Amino acid sequence: MEYTGPTAEMAGQVVACALSGGGDMADLFVEERRSLSLRLEDGRVESVTSASDLGGSIRVTRGLSSLFGYADAVDEAALGRLAGELSGTQTQGDMGVMVVVERAEGKPPTSMPPRVTQKEIPSDAAGRARLLHIADETARSVSSEVRQVIAGYAESRQRVWIATSDGLLSSDDRIRVSLAITVMTQRGGLIQIGRDGLALRDGFRLPDDDEVISLATDVARRAVTMLDSEPAPTGRMPVVLANGFGGVLFHEACGHGLEADYILKKTSVWEGKIGCRVAPEFVFAYDDGLGEGMWGTGACDDEGTPSERTTLIEAGVLTGYLTDRLRAVRLGLTLTGNGRRQDYRYLPYPRMTNTYFGADRHTPQEIIADTPRALYAKSLSGGEVNPATGDFVFGVAEGYLIENGKITTPVRGATLIGSGLEVLQGIDAVADDLEMKPGTCGKEGQGVPVGTGQPTLRIRELTVGGTSLS
Repeated sequence: MEYTGPTAEMAGQVVACALSGGGDMADLFVEERRSLSLRLEDGRVESVTSASDLGGSIRVTRGLSSLFGYADAVDEAALGRLAGELSGTQTQGDMGVMVVVERAEGKPPTSMPPRVTQKEIPSDAAGRARLLHIADETARSVSSEVRQVIAGYAESRQRVWIATSDGLLSSDDRIRVSLAITVMTQRGGLIQIGRDGLALRDGFRLPDDDEVISLATDVARRAVTMLDSEPAPTGRMPVVLANGFGGVLFHEACGHGLEADYILKKTSVWEGKIGCRVAPEFVFAYDDGLGEGMWGTGACDDEGTPSERTTLIEAGVLTGYLTDRLRAVRLGLTLTGNGRRQDYRYLPYPRMTNTYFGADRHTPQEIIADTPRALYAKSLSGGEVNPATGDFVFGVAEGYLIENGKITTPVRGATLIGSGLEVLQGIDAVADDLEMKPGTCGKEGQGVPVGTGQPTLRIRELTVGGTSLS
């Protein structure tokens, strides 16, 4: 029988019990999650993993402290015991106390053995496996220089119910389907890698064959193209960030510093800058928890606050921070629907949902044609960011030179070095081609799904680290 969530009466009783020992606020978070994932490597489906999870957690806040506990069971007795134990626990410092009251016998995540054959794949996964084989065969057909293809499929359904001591009752049903492809190419001693994926938020719809073929072809062609790359130049120069992937730069170098826990601790370069000009007047930036089809979208956050689109930068002026309930109260800010958590075993923190720059009037072609010489960063790879300063170093996974208004030579080994404020103040052109990409954001040991995006934009000057000796 499908779990339908706690009744309003039971949720109210649990929250009231948790708060009976004193406190400012209490909330109950109940979650059911089911997932399926497949991974293909070396032309074979290497693993099929299915998992299910059901549990609940309770938080009580008292002054500057939080008490938190979770149970791997959601019946009234288990949640009642958890609430009772929390109500009688004394707070110990600002980080709070974790109490695990009950563990229920449940099915752990199960994995099939490596090197499974098609006959061993469960019937509900067979159609998904076929898509991975299509991706593998398509990518390998692009070039004899393709050495490896790794393809992964994942689907999940997360249902949540939230009740708070101020009478809020919320629920959400979040379905996500994704397919990711990595292609490795080799020519002599040079190895290059291309990555991309599809992210679907319209129910359990599988990607169709044409979508998979198009994606695999594009990723493989990019990896092959980079075999012709030359060492990237070094120095200060204009940088054009392509739409989509470039959005991770704003997310990491600026977005985290706008989360209210960093503001509260005064460890953000953006603390105290509301109302200050941080970018040209044509720059707008948003965190949009309601964005249709975006990876981080939901009806509410994990504290039950309705999702919304929060304007972070308006006409170049910093206008907002991202809050959860605890930090909003402490800072005297409004709720923005950004209290998020990995699952019921974790406390919520202020987290981004879908963060992006708004589009402007230029076309990408106009921006490139207006650029005599620059680095064109088509996609970014891993990097490091200091949220206190916004300083960053990001690798460029796919890069090209722009020369005399045209995209020319592919380059490898480029890194972008700077700060979030430097990037914002240096933007001098924004295109009309906004595109979003899916991702997982890590913070406080938790991963949550997010969307990052932007239109094509140009930064007047940025430090580029490269490998060219000339």
